[in-house]
Amino acid sequence: MAKAPEVSTKTAPRSTEFVVPQFTAKDYSSFCLAGALCCTVTHGAMTPIDVIKTRIQVDPALARSSLLSGGRYIIANEGPSALLTGFGPTAVGYLVQGGAKFAGYEFWKRQFCIIAGDPEAAVRYRTAIYLGASSVAEFFADILLTPLEATRIRLVSQRNYASGLVTGFTRLAREEGVRGLYAGFLPILCKQIPYAIGQFTVNEFCHELAYRSMSDETRRSLSPSATFGINLGSGVIAGFAAAILSQPADTLLSQINKGHDPEGSMVYRLVTLAKQAGFRGLFAGLGPRMIMTAGLVSGQFLLYGGIKDALGAPPGLEIHKESAKI
Repeated sequence: MAKAPEVSTKTAPRSTEFVVPQFTAKDYSSFCLAGALCCTVTHGAMTPIDVIKTRIQVDPALARSSLLSGGRYIIANEGPSALLTGFGPTAVGYLVQGGAKFAGYEFWKRQFCIIAGDPEAAVRYRTAIYLGASSVAEFFADILLTPLEATRIRLVSQRNYASGLVTGFTRLAREEGVRGLYAGFLPILCKQIPYAIGQFTVNEFCHELAYRSMSDETRRSLSPSATFGINLGSGVIAGFAAAILSQPADTLLSQINKGHDPEGSMVYRLVTLAKQAGFRGLFAGLGPRMIMTAGLVSGQFLLYGGIKDALGAPPGLEIHKESAKI
């Protein structure tokens, strides 16, 4: 059997043998834990905004509302506690999804770099590597997320559906079985994969643009505040991109999990709901969601990096155009 290529993270000329970091099981467990914590903290904190966004998508009375007016309407009619509806499934769902997504992205990016075969090819096809790694990682993460997301949306869209995560999940499983729990799997893939593409790919290119004009010495001597600013700005821009790319499918997902959608195959139901909503309807709630997603993505990357450092995990793979290492 051929021996696996030697692994190193040292800077090397482009003409040397292609090498990548040899992440250990401990490294991947650190990536997973950091991803799980950063996602559950940020998504949990954004629950009130997500409640308003979802209600704007599914409640005709709120269809033309802004984030502020929608929040006021919900509080006035249902009380402040209504803004925390679905907190349980949100926190648990994104705990498992976040761990699988971030660790999966690190894993698949490394695998695709190995497939590329050399530094020049990896840099040349870095966009495809980012797209492929984020898409595959998100696919497997969504298998874990979908039942909990279905529960969350049912709790938010049907105010008296259940008292919380356990009762809501149990009722949905009992009444509708696996079909009900995974009714939104296709639309959640259509939502989350573009979201992950925007999140990871745009973030990678924002960092590349920020660092491209810097020498290695300048980059090494960046102050903590400058590094924080680059990470924050990259995360905000990536968040805007993720929101725009995934908004139509997010709207359809809310409609599917609300129930009472057309009968038939999932593709037929999605097409029918899209026609009913129209272009404007598919982008209902985009403003609030862009604000929410910018906070989510930037917060996730900042927390992810901080938690990885605290755990002693290695940095992720970099294949930026001006870099001589990958």
